[in-house]
Amino acid sequence: MDASPLVWTLTVVGIVALLAFDYLFHVRKAHAPTLKEAAIWSSIYVGIAILFGLGVLVIGGSTPGSEYFAGYITEKALSVDNLFVFLIIMTSFRVPREDQQKVLLFGITFSLIARTGFIFLGAALINTFAWVFYFFGLILLITAGNMLKPESSESKSADNFIVRVARKVFHTSPEYDGDKLFTIHDGRRALTPMLLVMVAIGGTDLLFALDSIPAIFGLTQDVYIVFTATAFSLLGLRQLYFLLDGLLDRLIYLSFGLAAILAFIGVKLILHALHENNLPFVNGGEPVPVIEISTGVSLTVIIGVLVVTVLASLFSPAGRAQAAIANARRYATDYLDLGYTEDHTERIRVYTALREEEESIHKLGPKYRQAARDEADLTDLLHRAHVEHDKSVQRAAREG
Repeated sequence: MDASPLVWTLTVVGIVALLAFDYLFHVRKAHAPTLKEAAIWSSIYVGIAILFGLGVLVIGGSTPGSEYFAGYITEKALSVDNLFVFLIIMTSFRVPREDQQKVLLFGITFSLIARTGFIFLGAALINTFAWVFYFFGLILLITAGNMLKPESSESKSADNFIVRVARKVFHTSPEYDGDKLFTIHDGRRALTPMLLVMVAIGGTDLLFALDSIPAIFGLTQDVYIVFTATAFSLLGLRQLYFLLDGLLDRLIYLSFGLAAILAFIGVKLILHALHENNLPFVNGGEPVPVIEISTGVSLTVIIGVLVVTVLASLFSPAGRAQAAIANARRYATDYLDLGYTEDHTERIRVYTALREEEESIHKLGPKYRQAARDEADLTDLLHRAHVEHDKSVQRAAREG
């Protein structure tokens, strides 16, 4: 799809306008979005992405349209996986829920800028060196293998290398000062945890781009489609985070599905590299006659794997148990952390959610109920949350 400079300009202006709208009307005033708000705006952004794809399909034809949707779905799935890590980082930094939107929007903006740079760099390499397809394919196969391993990388924690360097080099404050990035601590100007969590998310997202960009280049080499599919997959990610809150831990098989998709695209890239081969030590520098995977097949495989993965996770007893236990732990921790939020409504929401997750645990089969009871720290955590709630009710009664 040969996009003119005018089309590029209008597209970039439209994307920047959507980001500016989010900054001005959604995160300017700190608040925790309701489920209804998150659902409405997430639907709007997905709708915009679908309408854009239909426009590409009508104007550009079936091939660019299929490539756009394959790229968008793949990038959206990878971005959901990224939300797990963002959740871990924000929990580690104890980011107040009403300020989490701003942190997420910063991460999305940084991600869009960084990935745009990676996209143009990748396109330049592909146009100059055909062997880059081998390299991208190998990256995806390695990434797919790593997704099947238990997470242990420090880059996916709040205390990653970038944050440790920032804390050593700069004076930092241990407490938040609203949503300010800088404050005065011990009589000196200091970085707040709000800035540090943004640094952590930004640094982590650079690593995400290393598998995200090769993945979409495995589906299309059209730079305009790569850029728009990536951009629209990131827009609305903030709302999706709050919409999926409480369900992220439920998707226990998502990593397996994403590993399968990345491995599939990696094989597709290597097959394409063999078809375009010019490396002298491979088949004498001549193209290798291999089967190439069409965009239609790619789109079918990607959608099929994601549907099976999500359904298997949602209907799996192990998934329900893991989600209930993890959410109960998180809600109890949040409720006990009196500095987590100053919003009384949010504390009521957290305690109500905690009670719902406890009820879910009680409804689990004997094996999973026993698994929850075997976690002594969880039992103690839940007990302390209920004691704190009883004290809170008694204080409110006395004050009333």
